[in-house]
Amino acid sequence: MSHPVRAARRRIRTNHASVIEGIDACADAIAEPWDTARTTDRDAVVDGLQRSLTETGLREVLPGVLADVVDATGYDLQARPVAGPPYVVVTSRGPVLRATIDPGRLVIRFDVFEVVRDDDPELPPTYRRLEGTRLEIALE
Repeated sequence: MSHPVRAARRRIRTNHASVIEGIDACADAIAEPWDTARTTDRDAVVDGLQRSLTETGLREVLPGVLADVVDATGYDLQARPVAGPPYVVVTSRGPVLRATIDPGRLVIRFDVFEVVRDDDPELPPTYRRLEGTRLEIALE
């Protein structure tokens, strides 16, 4: 793990634990009405999570988290991040924050759903709620 990745992980866990908890609560709210542990409705996952993050105010907080994390790496952002692409994107796994810094592209994923693909390519993927929020950070 590189120094910027370690610094980013440390900053998120230290300064932004409430954001992780909030994302987790949003994902719980999306999965709560499901009659099984999974769904094949990608739009319900993505749109529901996007709506929940917006309603709770977390979507507007995420650009500030990204700016703070980049600051912790010792690098500078090329522009002020906004609550939309390319900085903040809501995917079927969860919110993703992205920033270009001097050594490369910093990608922070808050995975709250897992995409499960069947061996049969005719079957759609399913989306399963993870236990908690899995924080994935990479420098690409």
